[in-house]
Amino acid sequence: MYERMLNKQEKPTMTMMTTYCGCNAGRFTRLNSWMSENYKTVQQVTFPYGNRYGWGIAHRIGKKLICNVFAENNGFTVMVRLSDKQFESIYEELKPYAQEYIDHKYPCGDGGWIHYRVTCEAHYDDIQRILAVKCS
Repeated sequence: MYERMLNKQEKPTMTMMTTYCGCNAGRFTRLNSWMSENYKTVQQVTFPYGNRYGWGIAHRIGKKLICNVFAENNGFTVMVRLSDKQFESIYEELKPYAQEYIDHKYPCGDGGWIHYRVTCEAHYDDIQRILAVKCS
């Protein structure tokens, strides 16, 4: 696990979370904006799963959780669940880095969860593909 914002007593602003992402701050902002603009997700700063996960941005469409984006020191992680069929539909289009996450997903029903860490533009491109499938 990478260094996340773990102080539950101090709710960060979006600006604080963005700054914390360091060299990936621009990608963090772009991804959150892209989700809201293209899929009309509602963003909420949350501390959803306890001390291990820390502060993140929950994206929802209605009451349905699309993903969580956790701010990390010089990066961020997107936690998302897809069905096996959804993963299979884009698997070959993804780079080996993303395929590795899918190969080792946490199983859940017909599919599973991935915790996809974004640290460069190639990672950003693949998480957009994954999230596009989730939202379609």
